Amino acid sequence: MKAVLMEGFGGREVLRVGDAPKPAPKENQVLVRVMATSVNRPDLVQREGKYPPPPGESEILGLEVAGIVEEVGPGVSAWQPGDRVMSLVGGGGYAEYATPYANHLMRIPETMSFEEAACVCETYITAFLNVLVLGALKEGETALLHGGGGGVNTAAIQLCRALVPSSRLIVTASPGKVERVKELGADLVINYRESDFAEVIKEYTGKKGVDVILDHIGAKYFSSNMNSLAVKGRLVVIGVTSGITGELNLAMMMVKRQQIIGSVLRARPVAEKGDIVALFAERALPKLADRTVVPIVHQVFPLEQVREAHALMEESGHFGKIVLRVA
Repeated sequence: MKAVLMEGFGGREVLRVGDAPKPAPKENQVLVRVMATSVNRPDLVQREGKYPPPPGESEILGLEVAGIVEEVGPGVSAWQPGDRVMSLVGGGGYAEYATPYANHLMRIPETMSFEEAACVCETYITAFLNVLVLGALKEGETALLHGGGGGVNTAAIQLCRALVPSSRLIVTASPGKVERVKELGADLVINYRESDFAEVIKEYTGKKGVDVILDHIGAKYFSSNMNSLAVKGRLVVIGVTSGITGELNLAMMMVKRQQIIGSVLRARPVAEKGDIVALFAERALPKLADRTVVPIVHQVFPLEQVREAHALMEESGHFGKIVLRVA
């Protein structure tokens, strides 16, 4: 099969399209003919040699696929050849075929293209899990979402607006994305290059703080995040792009009864990811099916232009998702 291969680790120059063995579905897996996949920031980290796939997963990049079931493995009865599906994968998305677990599949709504479906599983499920399940954002509460126009952040804004419409959303963004984030539904957008977000939040909330924070920055934002949390606030950390070590005022955390929650999706056990997918399919997928929530596709590249797609991700020049068309 055609796939994106890596010649060692490093910059995007290590990527090339070549031939790889076509996988076969194992027990409780299906073989999917991949029509589209997407580029996620963890792909870049894996390309650099800093984020290996879980044991037993494909070494090929790619964390989500959209396509057509071609074959079902032993123990699979819920899916049939010809079904249009989208799925999380532990690896292997940048290829013509992938073998997701059957309990990680969701049926693609008739209203959705393969390119749109390729955007859903990694970013929308990540946003749903971390803001609405672990962060437990409720009606009337306020969330701070770091990440401007990135895939997870735009997904989080859309899902919050659809599922907890009375919540208030504060978003940090770069200058060039402020207006688009506002248009997407944020109540307040903070240009993080010009303002201290903790000070802005203090004033905006009347010193109360926010109830939920979604953060992928890590160390650089840690103290400001904790200072921005309200009583009983929840900080959900899903990335550490600025470092892994921060200083914590334990007394303030105890007095304000705050929670710090660490979360990744890829490394979770197969059954646990299946439970998360099922919950997402129940609560959020109907909003995608009726087009209340529409995946934001910034640009679609053919698989052969994977280097250009990675360059766009590196430059943070996108708003929403970067898609690779495989077939």
